[in-house]
Amino acid sequence: MRTTVTRAAQPAEVTHSWIVIDADGAVVGRLASFVALHLRGKHRPDFTPNVDCGDHVVIINAEKIRFTGRKAEQKVYIHHTGFPGGIKERRADKVLAGRHPERVLEKAVERMMPKESPLARKQLGKLRVYAGGEHPHVAQQPVTVDFKSFNPKNSRVG
Repeated sequence: MRTTVTRAAQPAEVTHSWIVIDADGAVVGRLASFVALHLRGKHRPDFTPNVDCGDHVVIINAEKIRFTGRKAEQKVYIHHTGFPGGIKERRADKVLAGRHPERVLEKAVERMMPKESPLARKQLGKLRVYAGGEHPHVAQQPVTVDFKSFNPKNSRVG
């Protein structure tokens, strides 16, 4: 009988790479799922749940992201101000047209990460989302990932 030993990754052994994704015309949920997978490191063969082995992810053109169906009009983001009766809500299309359109994608990725965990907060800190086409992370020599070419459903035109 032969037994195999599963090797757990150690934090000192992990190398974090940098990837850039262009979100122009990409579908929000599909892109958020892909990004959450890479932030956690689940795409790696040495994935260990209790070690931060994910990549740094830079997303550009977040203002040009797309929703499928009628989600742009029907999806509502709710927050509370902390005062009595302070529940506020905004539709997704209003957030995309507002001052910080990158928050739609940040919130989608955040909700796909593990909840209430210091490790998840550390992994989420490796996400950088920019509304425009420029980013200041050229010195890290990020690899460009063509997310939309993986599946025709990953992008919407219009």
